[in-house]
Amino acid sequence: MKNPRTIGLVTLAVILVVGLAGGGIAWHQHQQRAAQPRIVATTYAIVQIADKLNLPLVGVPTTANTLPQRYQHLTKVGSPMNPSVEKIAALKPTAVYSVTTLNDQFGKAFKAQHVTPHFLDLTSVAHLQTTLTQLGQRYDRQAAAAKQNAHIDRAKRHAKKRAQGRTQPRVLVLMGLPGASYMVATNHAYVGDLVRLAGGHNVFTSRTQEYQQPNDEAIQKANPQVILRLEHAMPKMVTQQFNQEFKRNAMWAKTSAVKHHRVYDLQEPIFDATANMRVVTALDQVSRWLYPKGATA
Repeated sequence: MKNPRTIGLVTLAVILVVGLAGGGIAWHQHQQRAAQPRIVATTYAIVQIADKLNLPLVGVPTTANTLPQRYQHLTKVGSPMNPSVEKIAALKPTAVYSVTTLNDQFGKAFKAQHVTPHFLDLTSVAHLQTTLTQLGQRYDRQAAAAKQNAHIDRAKRHAKKRAQGRTQPRVLVLMGLPGASYMVATNHAYVGDLVRLAGGHNVFTSRTQEYQQPNDEAIQKANPQVILRLEHAMPKMVTQQFNQEFKRNAMWAKTSAVKHHRVYDLQEPIFDATANMRVVTALDQVSRWLYPKGATA
């Protein structure tokens, strides 16, 4: 029969080993949780990117768009134009993402809370693809980022093929805002970039500006063959504004686009002011508007 003292020592040793192992596992799990990024996305476009890259978010924008299922229960941090710095700071984020076009919205209040947002450039499809690659590298999601970029590259090839050998149409891009009339989108705006990739000629270009004030005389002179109307934020209201403008201002009836019924309304979630993960569908739609099957532009 074994010595009770020996049995006791062996039992104690087993308890210590199990305890140390359990403690080690608990510590490892704690370290993993501590290493988990705590990301706040302040625009719907960034939420879409996070979803495609399978990124963990802790905060999302307040939006009328339907959020992916995995993010629907998260804290809403306010509209992209006016996010709540208090709500964001309370989430103790490791990263806060917005877009370059909203840089001015993040002022002194964020600095006072020691919150420094990262501004993603989503003004073009190329910048969206660069953003995907960079976030994929930062969060070890390279394969997911490469997959999304491959989808986009395929859509660009299809659009280029559809335009090949056909006459390039003159295109006017307008962006309407609720209660604020409209602006003209240049080649530097996201929808302007879709027009370029689809093989259209944007009648208003700029070296730096994304949007310009409309000029009736210049629009008449350009005589666009296709007009794309981006109805941003509140589409029903903006559509009504556009319809009233096109009825009130006799200039529009003189354009080739109106005469030939080639005025198209662009609405969320497929279209937006910044590039987003609906880009494949958006580019295909613009391509078909510019180069309809069986017709010459």
